[in-house]
Amino acid sequence: MSATLLPAAAHADDPRDPAMRSAAARARDSATIRRMNQDQLDYVRRRDGRNWQNYRDARDTYADAHAEYRRKMAAWRRAVAACNAGRWEYCDD
Repeated sequence: MSATLLPAAAHADDPRDPAMRSAAARARDSATIRRMNQDQLDYVRRRDGRNWQNYRDARDTYADAHAEYRRKMAAWRRAVAACNAGRWEYCDD
């Protein structure tokens, strides 16, 4: 019963694997692993490219909105200063 609770050894990359004894088999395995790694790298680059583009778009949108906010606040501050200076046409309820 305790044997079922012990972790089993993984047989991946087993140097005693009879299927990997020939140089051709090891070369095929290496080429397969290289192709899988390249596919994964391509996937990650595409994914990250989209994420960075989304980030740049959001950053630009925020920058535009913040610039508009600063312009409106500057106009409001000028109106408040004018109102406080006695220019009643700038005073709102």
